[in-house]
Amino acid sequence: MGFIIMLIIGGLIGWLAGAILGKDVPFGIIGNIIAGLIGSAIGSKLLGEWGPILGGVPILPALIGSIILILIVSFITKSLNK
Repeated sequence: MGFIIMLIIGGLIGWLAGAILGKDVPFGIIGNIIAGLIGSAIGSKLLGEWGPILGGVPILPALIGSIILILIVSFITKSLNK
């Protein structure tokens, strides 16, 4: 059950990061989950695990890490499309 909650939290964090930036995450719900989980790993490595933790995901570092990840991915896809 914890894995499913982690996927749901990861998806919500990925969606929220995309909404904050005003950018759509590629691949819809799956992309949001991936962005949230990878963003959680990035945020935890850069900022540590602080703030509220739901489903094993530290919310604030995960959100910041997801924003960073979405910015990087959007920059790469923008430069490849030129």
